[in-house]
Amino acid sequence: MQKLINMDEKQLRIVDLLKNKAAMKQDIADYSESVMDLFREEVIKEVAELKKEIKDKRVRLRIDDRGTHEFFFYVGSDVLVFQLHHNIFRLPDENPLWKTDYLKEEESNGYFGIINIYNFLAESFERKRYNDAGYLIGRVFVNQNNHFVVEGKGQLGFLFRDLENKVLTHETVRQIIQTSIIYSIEFDLITPPYDLIQEMSVMEIQTLSSELQVKTGKRLGFKFSTEGGKVE
Repeated sequence: MQKLINMDEKQLRIVDLLKNKAAMKQDIADYSESVMDLFREEVIKEVAELKKEIKDKRVRLRIDDRGTHEFFFYVGSDVLVFQLHHNIFRLPDENPLWKTDYLKEEESNGYFGIINIYNFLAESFERKRYNDAGYLIGRVFVNQNNHFVVEGKGQLGFLFRDLENKVLTHETVRQIIQTSIIYSIEFDLITPPYDLIQEMSVMEIQTLSSELQVKTGKRLGFKFSTEGGKVE
């Protein structure tokens, strides 16, 4: 029979949770913001380096800072949107990482701040095509000890999987950014199926005539297959 916890014990348990778990999550949240600053700093450097080589003014190379938790990186015809989630997440119990000594020895290592990386078309924002689709191409999980793992598409799905030994540095952040750029540029805009666009209303054709606002996405109308595994 389960032992009833008296009020004093409950209060002690609450105090323990607030001192440890709640404070730990806040530490990760604060640290995650510094990691986001590191990504922003490295993107600014990347823009400067690319501009030395790319003299064609038609090629977009700029950063649009949206505050502490978000910035847009315009690169060519693409935009990489970096977003830091406001909350802290624990890996699900079934995740294989819980079987590693790294998490068995310290459960708090399994709590993460998450930076999402989305890929959109640059013109979707510039022309305010609000119905256009973008895609999550990567997620960066960072814990309280500066260790990280990435899940995502293409090489983002397998280059950064060693949570116990991988530590975020200026160099690793630059590698993540450059891998994201390459994937996005190589991830081409595909013609949507004919059946998807063959019928159009008067209002839609008028809108198309003025703004060319046919819903656009790099894989619109096609199944966006998984190219990288989940964090495990």
